Amino acid sequence: MAPVDSAVPLWQRVGRTAGLSGSVGQPRQAGVRQESRGVRQHRVQVMGRAGAGGLRCPAEEPVPGPRGGRGARRCREPVGPGRPVLALPRLSRVPRGQPAGLRERGTAASDRPSPRAGHTRQEQGDVVVPLTPQPNPPEPPDPLSMLRESPFPSQVLVALDYLAQGLLAPSFWAVNSLLDLQQTTEERRQQRMRCSHCCSCARRALAGLVYVAVLLLMLPLTVPGLLLWLPVQAARRPFAYQHTVGPAPAEPWDLRQRRTFTILSANVCLLPSGLAKFSNLGRTSQRAAYLARHLAPASPEPAGTRAGLVQPWHSQANCYGGTHSSWASSATVEVPVEAAELVPEPLVLSEHFPADADVICLQEVFDASAAAILCQRLGGSFPHIIHGVGGQGLQEGCLKLLNSGLLLASRYQPLAAQYHGFPNGAREDALAAKGLLTVQVLLGLVRGRRVVGYISCTHLQAPAADGAIRDAQLTLVLQWLGQFRREQEQPGDVVAFDVFCGDLNFDNCSRGDKLNQRHQLFEEYWDPCRQGPGQDVPWAIGTLLNYKKIYEEPVSTPEKMKRTLSQPAGRQQFLAGPILSNGDPDPAATSAWQGRRVDYILYRPPPTAALLRTEVAGFSVITQLATRSDHLPVSLRLHVAPTPS
Repeated sequence: MAPVDSAVPLWQRVGRTAGLSGSVGQPRQAGVRQESRGVRQHRVQVMGRAGAGGLRCPAEEPVPGPRGGRGARRCREPVGPGRPVLALPRLSRVPRGQPAGLRERGTAASDRPSPRAGHTRQEQGDVVVPLTPQPNPPEPPDPLSMLRESPFPSQVLVALDYLAQGLLAPSFWAVNSLLDLQQTTEERRQQRMRCSHCCSCARRALAGLVYVAVLLLMLPLTVPGLLLWLPVQAARRPFAYQHTVGPAPAEPWDLRQRRTFTILSANVCLLPSGLAKFSNLGRTSQRAAYLARHLAPASPEPAGTRAGLVQPWHSQANCYGGTHSSWASSATVEVPVEAAELVPEPLVLSEHFPADADVICLQEVFDASAAAILCQRLGGSFPHIIHGVGGQGLQEGCLKLLNSGLLLASRYQPLAAQYHGFPNGAREDALAAKGLLTVQVLLGLVRGRRVVGYISCTHLQAPAADGAIRDAQLTLVLQWLGQFRREQEQPGDVVAFDVFCGDLNFDNCSRGDKLNQRHQLFEEYWDPCRQGPGQDVPWAIGTLLNYKKIYEEPVSTPEKMKRTLSQPAGRQQFLAGPILSNGDPDPAATSAWQGRRVDYILYRPPPTAALLRTEVAGFSVITQLATRSDHLPVSLRLHVAPTPS
């Protein structure tokens, strides 16, 4: 008989015994499902019906609840196929800012606890709360009671993790500081202005000796710390969920009205500073603070209601772009009139992040301090954040020193989330737990039916020569995406959008990426920047910068970078160009290339019979992270409207 985890609440153990999730010791899949306020109301509406016919119970009797309270209502007469119908107590609407627990009608407002605004609680792992009742299910708990700040199921493991990290901290600091002695091109330029090259080399050599000495002295602590850290990580859940009490929820969905959603994806290269130096970047904590400050405006606007930064632009058949709205002034492109007539500015470029982003998907958030900064500062604008995705330690026989680096922030509440790790990472990428994060969010309710959206984020194998590995990972991604939708979609669900994004580490212009360009993924998900394998639309632009030139004056600010990349000569100088299969530059590439576009946002077109249709309202390549990342963020705006009769 399997041992019982005393740290797991009784309702979770009962639910797992009933088949609602994997086993306690080793869950079948790493996922989390949460029940939102709107969904609890939806359950009350639909659970009084029987089957698809919608028959109601002709007679009900109360069922005593726990602790003498009022429980569910049970039908005294068979309905539909002859089985009683179990219905929950009637619930009143729960406003934002109050606990989302079950409440009876008539409860006095003074009896309802009110958490203070901005209070943050977290949930981690593979807990599953069923949205459809099982026969005689246990009383569901208040979802807020499940939100734990700790990523571990018990306080003992929390203490052991702190102890292991404390033992490893001196060695980690020494190694990171040693790697951080590398100089970025900007640091090298500033150093030459302050002192001689010989003086700089002497200082770094002396500092390197000190760091090596500290590393050797700390080995007696490092070895037991590592031996303790490895088994503790094996008990860690695959991701953390942070919920912050924020603004009031959006109004109920009206299928007659068009809604707009904006999704942002960015590779932010937030590695420990020493590792970031390999990408000519540093100052990880400062870059994380800058990123959070510009992703979370001081006065966020309601999700899906604002016109946004990216507007559609139609100039020819099957071609559109995006530009700014009036909330911030656009930079003037300083080019002669004659040149402007010959080389129009690509309207897809934008200097700022969209202020009305509904979902943000980040890659390469590897540094723990950077992730903490993002969670803290984004929480006010994005009440739901999934972070710390992917396990560390020994995973499937491989040592993972870094997690997946994925972080997802949403204005809408997740109903379910799942993480899958890639089993075929190779070379340096094998040290990171790269994989796929898939989330189902609740967008609203219509006549008792859930309106949901699907967001998926990934980061594929990086080395250019590993096209076959990326191809296998794309196949797994396609399989996992379909499996997640089949498992989470309920009868009657209305799907507003299904978006897949991330850093795929291949482009649509290089001869070396032909294998990945023809993958079946692009038959199920549509890329708005793509015309076909090896051919992009005319306005598409690369998202991978030449990392050795990111500090040069023409691209040193968002405004200057936008102005520079608006010209073919600027793109050829500062964007990474087409490559061969071994990663070398392609000598046969034409001079008119637009750069390597490795950051994608794709969406799945809805079926013809769907109640809602999804249309692209605009696409934007953003220069906000000039000098702070070697990638350009991308955003996609979608119009979701009722399908014409």
